[in-house]
Amino acid sequence: MNITLNNAPILDSAADTLLVFVGRGSLDNPTPNLVIDGINTAMNGAIAELVSGGDFTANLSDVSVLYPRGTGVAARRVVVVGLGDAADLTPDAIRRATATALQRARTLKSQQVAAAIPPELDTATTLQAMTEGALLGLYQYHGQKSSEPPVARPESLAIHLSADAMDAAQNGLTAGRAFAAGGITARTLVNLPPNYCTPAYMAEQADNIAKAHGLKCTVLERHQMEALKMGALLAVAQGSATPPRFIILEHNADKKDLAAVVLVGKGVTFDTGGYSLKTADGMVGMKADMGGGAAVIGAMQTVAMLNIPLRVIGLVPAADNMVSGNAYRPQDVVTASNGKTIEIISTDAEGRLLLADALVYAKRYDPAAVVDIATLTGAMVVALGSAASGVYATDDTVMQHLFDAGEFTQERVWRMPLYTDYNKPIESDTADMKNSAGANVRGGGAGIAAAFLKNFVEYPAWAHVDMAGKMTSDGDNTYVPKGATGYGARLLAEFVRRWAEK
Repeated sequence: MNITLNNAPILDSAADTLLVFVGRGSLDNPTPNLVIDGINTAMNGAIAELVSGGDFTANLSDVSVLYPRGTGVAARRVVVVGLGDAADLTPDAIRRATATALQRARTLKSQQVAAAIPPELDTATTLQAMTEGALLGLYQYHGQKSSEPPVARPESLAIHLSADAMDAAQNGLTAGRAFAAGGITARTLVNLPPNYCTPAYMAEQADNIAKAHGLKCTVLERHQMEALKMGALLAVAQGSATPPRFIILEHNADKKDLAAVVLVGKGVTFDTGGYSLKTADGMVGMKADMGGGAAVIGAMQTVAMLNIPLRVIGLVPAADNMVSGNAYRPQDVVTASNGKTIEIISTDAEGRLLLADALVYAKRYDPAAVVDIATLTGAMVVALGSAASGVYATDDTVMQHLFDAGEFTQERVWRMPLYTDYNKPIESDTADMKNSAGANVRGGGAGIAAAFLKNFVEYPAWAHVDMAGKMTSDGDNTYVPKGATGYGARLLAEFVRRWAEK
């Protein structure tokens, strides 16, 4: 969809559909916005009558369609969408309302939409939210279906606002496009089938994004990982005929004077569980086990599009976890790239092995902050469900920026305790540590996984985001369709943006 800004009166628009946001206030004065008042007057009070008659509540994402035939509105239809109470208005409310309205416009086969900007938030924030809601809300994944993909509708959205707000609006529009693009990249990667989205394919897509947006991309192959002694990552990969990749994306790679922030994403492109085999039902959905890696690639796209003034590095260790005669086994001992040895208890605790070598690799950038993100444990789903991701952090500033970023993007996070008690269950008699506490320890699985990862962190500011409950959606959120959520891409990009401003 092509989104533009326009400072002409919205009633002069040649669009076939007008989009009007209405907040819930006094029914005696339902349309306090001058733009809405103008449209309402041109329609002989139809919007006010819709509200006062109780046919439209103005609750968030409540939507109605009016047909202004024979009035002063030239458009074929007016889509009226609710914003809820003004006191409760948030960027996410604007995202949801915009997505709802444009989805209705799509069902009506609208081609050109003109929208009056909601006045309640600052212009840049409002435009970013509207743009994200529009682009994310209209996202459709057609996959490998043999039918023709759906026609992209609406084709355009013109947002009308005053001339003195145009500069701020352009900033918001630019940010919204960048955040939506990163989220859509992450969604599409996760939605792809695992025979399409292999480690090599992820690397290819990362390279394409790098070329399009000025990032530096380096892809390590097996022999290069062997030279770096990445024994934990390579142990997971050794059972698969599909070779692993270690993807490195760098923004401002040559600006060594800038503070470095490193983002690390788990890229298990399919997880059978290895010899600790998942059930048949448990294996369905495991194409999404690279959601953390997809989030990092999407976040790096956004960071580059916004040209954030930091040195930002994205690391994605990518591999399949398969069963074969070459696959690693329970009770094997492997050596990570920092020299620490790991006794394998569960081959289904593979993501932390990929992250271990990636977290060691992050040290070379002398990072001011490192954030890793992964669909790591079922225990986190038990703890928080799909409401938020859990975060284990060694630094309060990193945690606060992640929390604030999650509130702004509505990719929410919640801090979990990084207790030393979690070290005890992974003590090993034969190695420096175990990769899992095993089946006999039933509680604290997410914390134990975080404690394992901390063994590979040699910098003060680190956070681990366990997004296991957030990788897919049943479609109950207006701008997050059924399937891959793209979770993490916008969260990480907003974290980086806030880190640059601190």
